[in-house]
Formats: sequence, C-alpha cells, structure tokens
Amino acid sequence: MVQVEIAQLAGECNAWRESLRQYREEFTQDKAKLQQAASQPLSKELLQEVEHLHNQFHIQLINIHDLKQAIKNHDRKMNFEMQVNNGQLNDETVAEHESLFDQHQHLEQTLRDLRQEFDDFLGRSQ
Repeated sequence: MVQVEIAQLAGECNAWRESLRQYREEFTQDKAKLQQAASQPLSKELLQEVEHLHNQFHIQLINIHDLKQAIKNHDRKMNFEMQVNNGQLNDETVAEHESLFDQHQHLEQTLRDLRQEFDDFLGRSQ
C-alpha cells in the first residue's frame, strides 16, 4: 500500500472531468455547426469530410463520456480505500490513476487534432 495525498489525486480527477465536460460542450456545439455547413451546397470531397467529421464527433463524444465515467469510478474507489485502509491506497489504484492520466492526455491530444481538422474544414467550406 502507498501513502499518498488524496486531496491532490482527487483534485486531478476533478480537473480531468472538468476539461472533459468542456470538450463535450465544445464538440456538441461543433456538431451543430457541422450540420449547418452540411446544409450548404458542397463538393463531393467536402461531403465526405462532413461524414468523417460527424463520425469522429460521435466517437469522441463517446470516448469523453467513457473516460469521464472511469475517472468518476476511480475517484470513488480512492475515497473508499482511503477510509478502509487508514489513508492508504493500494498499489493497483495508484497505477490506475497514472493510467487514467495517460488516457486523459492521449484523448486530449486526439480532441485537439479533431478541433484543428474541423477548423480547417470550416475554412475550406465557407
């Protein structure tokens, strides 16, 4: 078992969930902008991009939801372990925290790339 600062880990979980909430809001709005763009006359190439972006928004919104839920469950598990184990976490729980950090970082990069791809699309479709 590892003695860690639960406030720091809980704070990290809260920050990750907040950033995912913001991405969810942004991509939900972007999905609506994409639908507006798709209602305009577009070339076959741009219509294929609309379909690709629509699919990516859908997939990434699911990924955001899934990671947010995993972080929420992890936070609950940490709180439970801290109460049961006199302020200590199991090694597996600490490793899970590090894994969630990596997953969050990877998803954030994917979302930034998608945001750039969408901005590029908007520039070409107007």
